[in-house]
This record gives sequence, C-alpha cells and structure tokens, in this order.
Amino acid sequence: MPETTRPDATARRARRAVTAYFVVSGFALASWTARIPTIKQDLGLDDSGVTLALFAVAAGSVLAMQVCGHLTDRLGSARLMPPAGVLVALSGVTPGLAGGLPALVGGLLVFGAAHGTIDVAMNSHAVRVEQRYGRPIMSTFHATFSLGGLLGAGSGALAAQLGLTPAVHFALTGAVLAALSLVARPALLPAEPVPAGRGGSRARGIPAAIVFLGALGFFCSVGEGSMADWSSVYLHDELGTGPGYAALGYAVFSATMGLFRFLGDGLVARFGPVRLVRVCGLIAGVGLGAALLAHHPVAALGGFALFGVGLSCIVPQIFSAAGHRDPARSGRDLAQVSTLSYGGLLAGPVLIGLLAQGFGLGVGLAVPAALALLVAVAAGAVRPRPAAQPAGRV
Repeated sequence: MPETTRPDATARRARRAVTAYFVVSGFALASWTARIPTIKQDLGLDDSGVTLALFAVAAGSVLAMQVCGHLTDRLGSARLMPPAGVLVALSGVTPGLAGGLPALVGGLLVFGAAHGTIDVAMNSHAVRVEQRYGRPIMSTFHATFSLGGLLGAGSGALAAQLGLTPAVHFALTGAVLAALSLVARPALLPAEPVPAGRGGSRARGIPAAIVFLGALGFFCSVGEGSMADWSSVYLHDELGTGPGYAALGYAVFSATMGLFRFLGDGLVARFGPVRLVRVCGLIAGVGLGAALLAHHPVAALGGFALFGVGLSCIVPQIFSAAGHRDPARSGRDLAQVSTLSYGGLLAGPVLIGLLAQGFGLGVGLAVPAALALLVAVAAGAVRPRPAAQPAGRV
C-alpha cells in the first residue's frame, strides 16, 4: 500500500460509508437471530425446522458468494453494495411475515443471498479504501460488523420486551437499514473502469494462495462457531456452573474479540500482519488449551476471553491479504475466502459435537485451540506480496 501521512477527504468519507454497510450487515443478521425463539414458537417449529431455516441462510449466502465475486470484479463494489444493502434490509422482513416453514425457508434463502453479496462487496470496497488510506484499517471495519451485531441483538431484546411482533420489529429495522444504505451510497469511492477482458476473464481454478488463506479462515471460523454453540454447554455440563454463569462464556469471548478488533489496526501498523497473526494464534491456542487443562470455571472464562483476543485480529488480516493479492480479481478471491471461512462456522460445531459424544466436550474444544496454533505457524500467508507476483493455481 502506498505511504501517506493523512488520507484525503474522499477516503475519509468512503471509510464512513463502508463502515455503515458493515453495521447494516451485522445489525440485520443479529436482528433475525435474536427473534428465532419467537418465530419458532409462532410457527410451531421443532428443532429440525429451525435447523432447516438456519441452513437456508447459510445456503443462500454461499451460493450468492460464488456469483457476486465475479459481479464485483465486473461492475465494481460501489455499484453492488447499495442494492445489496437495501436487499438485506428488506428481505430481513420476510421471516416475520412467513406463515409457515416453506415461506420462512424461501425468505431466508433470499436474505442469505443478500447477506453473502454485501459481505463480498463491502470487504472488496474496504480493501480499496485501505489502499487509499495507505495504512491498515480492515480490523476496524470488522469490529463495526460486531458492533452492528450487538446493536441488532439489542434491538431484538428491546422489541421482545415491548411486545412487538417480529413482523413489526423487522419492518422498522428494515426501513432504517435501507435508508442508511442509500444515504451512505454517494460517499463510496467511484467505481473503477473495468479494463478490457478483466470482468469477463475466467481464470482456471482457484489460486493456491487463496485456498490457503481460505483454510486459515476456516480454522478461525471453527473456533468462533465452537464458542457460540459450545462454550455455555461446557461451563454448565462439564464444569457444573449455573445457567447465568454459563451464559458468560460466549459473552466474554464476544466482548474481547470486538474490543481487540478496534485495536487491531494500530497493532498491525506497529508490528506488521505476520507477527500480529502469529502472536494472536499463540494467544488463542495457548489460552484456550490451558483453560481446558485447568478444568475450572474461572479458568474457562479466562481462556474464552483470551481465545477472543487471539481470533480478533486474524480474520481481518486474512481478508485484507486476499483482497490485496490481485486487484483484478479481488471480488472473486474474497468470495472464495468468505465461502471457506463460512464453512468453518457450519462444520466446526458439528465436528466438536461428534468428538464430545465419544471423548468429552473438553477434547472437542481442544480442536479449535489446536487449529489456532496451526494458524500461528502459517502466519506467513498474510505477508503482503507484490501484485504482479505469480501464484500457482489448484
């Protein structure tokens, strides 16, 4: 990235605009998940029905990522983000209007597709803004996604407390998020002209470097998914804590991850992405591993907190490395890394559950600790490389 002392006004406006889209994405997703219990009760769904609904969101996201990567490279992220933001906002209303499981699944497929589209487009545009800034800012963007998720979850809790139906809640939040997407649009960086053949070129296979970065993203997402689904279970079932204490497990993980993402840009500017990712991987792996060995509630909370600290700065550096690798196919590269990373959220909790059945949950949670150590070993993958450097394909 070019060296600059202070970004110009255009870059600063673009940064605020991209931040708005990260908040929109996190807010919309968390608003839906916060109302799952109410929707489950209203539609009379069992656990398999909820699982199918969650799978619809994931399937829509993954399918859209395969298409929107090419669209981002062809049309430019600035053209794709505003309609994707509006679609995320408006399609988020459909779960509240669904009268049964088929309508719910159909609406969530569209919602997932919109979420996958804006995920790739906003990360691609964030890379452009980061290039314009001349210094790391990707961690802060990802922190604002977490902030949006916190606000969205809070809106769901408030709506439930006020007795608002999911339909009314989603309509109100959808209107606000759609308006924010449109208001932020003019401040985005202008769409770059597409060189002849760039948008239509179809490179054979996926670059090996992108597969490797995607694998690292997968490892981190396994850890994030494990904390979401199993941290409270571990505290309650394995360590014998009460429900209130058990709920703190994911809370401390989320809090430390969000906080240190806001600090991540300064850390990567000072120490460089490779050193930061290596240290973060060690903090995550050793912290969680030591907590599992201690087998004590207080140690578990400390380990989950350190695991959040460790994972906080890794994924933003993976996305930044993928987006900067080849500007001509930034959208496609980010789409592949996003897809592989998303797979970790889906597969990780299942794998840990299977291990827990045979060997105990402590052994299952040792997997994300080990994967974090592997990320530390492979930290060199996020080292900035000249754009013209050739890369193998698989």
